Amino acid sequence: MKAVTIRDFGGPEGLAVVDLPVPVPAAGQVLVDVEAVGVGGVDAVVLSGALTGYGFEEGHVLGSEVAGTVTAVGEGVDTSWVGRRVWAFTGRAGGYAEHAVASVGEVVALPAELTGADAVTLGGSGTVAHFALSHARFAAGESVLVRGAAGGIGVAAVQLAARGGAGAVAVTASSSERGDRLRELGAAHVLDRAGKGGGDAPEDFDVIIDIVAGPDMPAFLARLAPNGRMVTVGVVGGFPPPDFGLGMFAAFQKSPTFAYFSADSVPAADQGAVRAEQFAAAVRGELLSVVHEVLPLDQAVLAHRRMAAGEVFGRIVLLP
Repeated sequence: MKAVTIRDFGGPEGLAVVDLPVPVPAAGQVLVDVEAVGVGGVDAVVLSGALTGYGFEEGHVLGSEVAGTVTAVGEGVDTSWVGRRVWAFTGRAGGYAEHAVASVGEVVALPAELTGADAVTLGGSGTVAHFALSHARFAAGESVLVRGAAGGIGVAAVQLAARGGAGAVAVTASSSERGDRLRELGAAHVLDRAGKGGGDAPEDFDVIIDIVAGPDMPAFLARLAPNGRMVTVGVVGGFPPPDFGLGMFAAFQKSPTFAYFSADSVPAADQGAVRAEQFAAAVRGELLSVVHEVLPLDQAVLAHRRMAAGEVFGRIVLLP
């Protein structure tokens, strides 16, 4: 089968299309004939080499979520899964391929009306956005800032906050065009990347969902309102400075809260329930899946170039 691996850590040119054996599902796993692959910010971080200390090595197959049809199951898995279209989480690796394996506990059946591209655009991002807002104890009427809102998680977070009755939803965006598109999804205020502008946007926020991190993160911690909560779910802008929390002591009397959030901390069954509900909401038109572009699997380099250039709004999808 065709797969995309990391030949060299660094930029998009480090990716290579190779031939690999079709994986065999182990006990508790399913084999998926892949129809669509989600390209995410975490893939770019892994490719950069920033996570090599966590066991990522050259030859790694990128990708953690796919949609397709189950063609075989491992020992202990109900054979009724065979022939069903599913969304599947492949774990730390294996998604950028024509076939992928996943634990049956990380598989969700797809509605017939939902395309594979929409499934991988919403499946991971929507669930992270949901639980990030929950982790921040978001409540109706509160102000929310989504930092780095043009990606998959941000697009979903804007919609979910607006649907959840936020008093105001603000976003950071790199252009007025992106800001306009985010307004269509529920944002009321558009700030620039530094958090400036926005006219009558709130100065401080009850909840900040941060996908960017990076060196500017402390400036956004300072934008928390009294009892405000900031949850960081990504590091697409790089790691924050080691002393990023020092500024919070200057705001001691405001009782600010900071937390990281990873979906790995949420039981698979809970994620699956939310994911299934969001897929159903997408079919009903209540939650939009924003697909920036669909490319063939062998153009993964181009997909990552687009991300590196900051061109992507929503998510790029690869088709084997």
